[in-house]
Amino acid sequence: MEDEVIRNEYNITNNFNRVLTKTFFRMFLGLLGTAIIAFITYKTELYMEISYRTLGILEIGLVLIFSFMFKKLSATAVTILFYIYAFVNGMTMSVIFAVFEINTIFYAFAMTSLLFGTLAFVGYKTDKDMSKFGNIFSVALLVGLVFSIINLIIGNTMLDIVLDWVILFIFCGLTAYDINKIKRTQNYFECDEEKLYVYCAMNLYLDFINMFLRILSILGRRRN
Repeated sequence: MEDEVIRNEYNITNNFNRVLTKTFFRMFLGLLGTAIIAFITYKTELYMEISYRTLGILEIGLVLIFSFMFKKLSATAVTILFYIYAFVNGMTMSVIFAVFEINTIFYAFAMTSLLFGTLAFVGYKTDKDMSKFGNIFSVALLVGLVFSIINLIIGNTMLDIVLDWVILFIFCGLTAYDINKIKRTQNYFECDEEKLYVYCAMNLYLDFINMFLRILSILGRRRN
């Protein structure tokens, strides 16, 4: 009986590690695609020609399709949506090369990678069920986004700084939560494995990108 329990725990852990490996690989490809497209868009000066409002609407549309049509779409369609989103986001993020010093971008990426890795490790190692925090993080993020939109109108610098820290904290929590969620629900997803990997990769990709943007904004060393 004890041997069977140990064997089951080993199989669960081994399966989780496999899911994480494949998830992180797809997330890495998404981030790499975003970085390449962002740099090319900046170097070719295409960033001065594109409409960021149009790109923003397109990104929201892609996320909504991904979220609400996920179960109905094939694994191939879901994968294509993920990479299209990553490429479009790369075009949107190209402007950071024009606004921030390259050293600031590098430091922000390094800090984000270290912070993301630490939080992922926490979510991986903790035995606590973090599912109860999901709704809390979602509501907090929604409130933060509403205040961000309001601040676009009023332009309060202090509020902007506070929102950067608050939203960074929220995405830190979401990173640990998303890893923990994969750990606890990996065997209960009612979809094929490829869709599971892409679904998890999309969540972690969004966590990483939003943490990076907030850290970049906090560091704030802009070009003269």
